[in-house]
Amino acid sequence: MPLRLSRIALALGASILIVAIAATACSDGESGGELPSELAKVEEAYRALREQFVDREKLDPEKFSQAAVRAMVDSLDDRFTTYFTAERFRMTQETSRGTFQGIGANVTVRDGRVTIVAPLPDSPAQRAGIMPADVILAVDGEPVEGFSLGMVIDRIRGPEGEAVRLRIERPETGEVIDVTIVREGIRHVTATFELVADRVARVQITQFVATTDDDLKRVLDEVLELGVAGVVLDLRNNPGGLVTSVVDVASQFLSEGLVLFQIDADGERTEWRVTGGGKAREVPLVVLVNEGSASASEVLAGALQDQGRAPIVGTQTFGKGVVNTPVQFSDGSGLIITTARWFTPKGRTIGDVGITPDIEVPRTVEQIAEGQDPQFEAALDVLEELIGGATGITGTFLRDQQPRAYVPANPG
Repeated sequence: MPLRLSRIALALGASILIVAIAATACSDGESGGELPSELAKVEEAYRALREQFVDREKLDPEKFSQAAVRAMVDSLDDRFTTYFTAERFRMTQETSRGTFQGIGANVTVRDGRVTIVAPLPDSPAQRAGIMPADVILAVDGEPVEGFSLGMVIDRIRGPEGEAVRLRIERPETGEVIDVTIVREGIRHVTATFELVADRVARVQITQFVATTDDDLKRVLDEVLELGVAGVVLDLRNNPGGLVTSVVDVASQFLSEGLVLFQIDADGERTEWRVTGGGKAREVPLVVLVNEGSASASEVLAGALQDQGRAPIVGTQTFGKGVVNTPVQFSDGSGLIITTARWFTPKGRTIGDVGITPDIEVPRTVEQIAEGQDPQFEAALDVLEELIGGATGITGTFLRDQQPRAYVPANPG
């Protein structure tokens, strides 16, 4: 085969192979891995360009294959199905393990705009003043309008010690600000607590990664050893994570039963049940959520609510109730594909709806800036009702105490 034709064949093979993989993944009942006849025009288009385009040096098979996959993903109009370059795909896997390099903020696409779900506690993003619902307008001076989520994340992440400049819009105030943040290597300890008045623990879970259950077990061991009367479980600004992790966490607070079920593209139902052996199954519990509580944190809140284990306090949650499955290609790039939908034990859908708190309590940007937390105060009052007069603690007394920060032993 002549060299020119060999290059064409190789380029076509790379492009069509990726198209075929993605098409098979999103096909409706097609089997045997056959490429739909409608996609023959992809090969025709490449041949026409390769043979006739005047600036042939601009024909880059790698760019073509990436563009083909991105176009297919964009056509699905699903904000949670995303194509990632090899580097970005590697970063997503690192994040799920609890370690990565970047600014320490979780992002998503909301109303077509790349939006901060929440900065991680004590992260470069949080120290720089990044807040939930902030919209990213530009990265290092480059506007990101029209960029995919993966493209924006690619630009924000980078080597430890290097700075990135973000232009941020704060929707609640309309303010546009420029923020320079120095990237760091981040080991995300996902469960911590603080002790209030020596009798109540505020346990915060910031994400559900592979290490979260171990982090939480260390926290609960210390909390129970202190003999607390009750726990406020803070899931605010928790963007979610691994379903296996949230099932393990739910099992620390529930004795038995269903945590969630999911329905996949074929209508198959998969149930996730309490695994048993939980450390805090009898401790009085109140859960805090807000608009930054998403995905797995909504699963946990919904399970505890449906089973009558704990009242929910705060604001309506984000509404991400889908399973996202990674599919890696041979070149290291890959797709994060929406493969199923999550439901609470009672069959409530989470996607685009979220979890409605039992007690709705808003918290404004001004209150956050001034260190006021009416949601936490409300949770303490609800917890007081749950634990009754046995503790001798009143809601007012709890609010008048200065919380003491507590760090889990051996965070790893």
